[in-house]
Amino acid sequence: MRIGRPRSLARLTLAVSLVAALSGAAGVASADSPTPPDTGATKSDNITHLASAPMSGPLTDGVNTDIAFAGKLAYVGNYSGFAIYNIANPAKPALISQVSCPGSQNDVSIYDGLLFLSTDSSRTDSSCTSIAQSATLKESWEGIKIFDVKDPKNPRYVAAVETKCGSHTHTLIPDKGKRSVYIYNSSYNPRAEYPDCQPPNDRIDIIKVPLRNPEQAAVVASPVLFPDGGFPGSPTGSATSGCHDITAFPAKNIAAGACMGDGILLDISKPAAPRVIDRVRDTTNFSFWHGATFNGDGTKVVFMDELGGGGAAECNTEVGPNKGATAVFDIKKKKMIFRSYYKIPRHQAVEENCVSHNGSLIPVKGRDIMVQAWYQGGFSVWDFTDSAHPKEIGYFDRPPIEPASFGGYWSVYYYNGAIYGTESVKAFDVFKISDRRTDPANRVKLKELNVQTQPAFWG
Repeated sequence: MRIGRPRSLARLTLAVSLVAALSGAAGVASADSPTPPDTGATKSDNITHLASAPMSGPLTDGVNTDIAFAGKLAYVGNYSGFAIYNIANPAKPALISQVSCPGSQNDVSIYDGLLFLSTDSSRTDSSCTSIAQSATLKESWEGIKIFDVKDPKNPRYVAAVETKCGSHTHTLIPDKGKRSVYIYNSSYNPRAEYPDCQPPNDRIDIIKVPLRNPEQAAVVASPVLFPDGGFPGSPTGSATSGCHDITAFPAKNIAAGACMGDGILLDISKPAAPRVIDRVRDTTNFSFWHGATFNGDGTKVVFMDELGGGGAAECNTEVGPNKGATAVFDIKKKKMIFRSYYKIPRHQAVEENCVSHNGSLIPVKGRDIMVQAWYQGGFSVWDFTDSAHPKEIGYFDRPPIEPASFGGYWSVYYYNGAIYGTESVKAFDVFKISDRRTDPANRVKLKELNVQTQPAFWG
């Protein structure tokens, strides 16, 4: 999602942050099960709403964003910080701790006990007590924050890395066997008046994090992905000025970049030196290339179009089935070949923000199935095994928020037998799908999942 935010950067020590990061942390929540509310939702018969854990404490006034998973824990990003839940029993998600650390949009990922958080709002400093400050000031800060969460009850802020245009989203690329991880940092919206975020920003920042010494994390490369400037923009499509999000498929050394006006395929065999190997555009129907998901063997990729920036009503008759949708591509000989669009078939009310948003693969060998968020359009489970004819096989759709306002599901992901969703302004929700087409996925057990770093499930 895009919400207007200032930008710029300045490096600051973490002396204050190390203390401040935990000042808003909550204790362990009650063991009582958060029960799903009577929402008046419509849904398919194969979907069960197991639980809903309401936003609380320092995160109540924020917006829930992305989710990462490790073992029996879920890490939920929020504009005001992040929360950690015990999901050992998916029907009873229990809040373990939460950290107050404002800085939109707090995209979150987890690796080897370290949690990474994207700060994409210009702040007075890198601490968790910082406040918003104009991006026109050279000393302002934004970038990546790093927490040690090996003790989930007591997250510890250990490092921060400033990046030129902040961090809207980020993607982890493991450095195989070398005890480090690379972070591909995505940002956009440069402006001439921002001293640290100058146009054209046709690049990404790459951070290398030594896992045993995360305080030594630093930007090691800033490759230009669009030496020709990328898509120049049109009355209906965003100009390329960086990437919104990148999804990696390390098993094949490839990644898909959703870069505003362009969709790209990257060779990441050298993690610090990614190389664009294919690029696609859709000047007819796509407005903003927002995110990507591969299938289980990396032979297909879908791209999401965030028409209206996530805050507009784009699921109706007037907009139609091909705009604000998800596009399906086959990958053959390192080329992306367009096959079709997918969009939820249920028209939403004129006040309901609804557009293609974050989802993940449901790992069923021999089939390509994913679950995907559509804000107030709820979420959809759909099959794109036949690339040219995707079809829905399950859904959950709540009624409009009254009075009309922003809300709905930001991210909806499948992990180890359950579906987890961040209801933007309300809760962390859990669902189950019971369907012969998806039931084989219950046998796939992951130790860790960052959706933007996809495992190869087969192939």
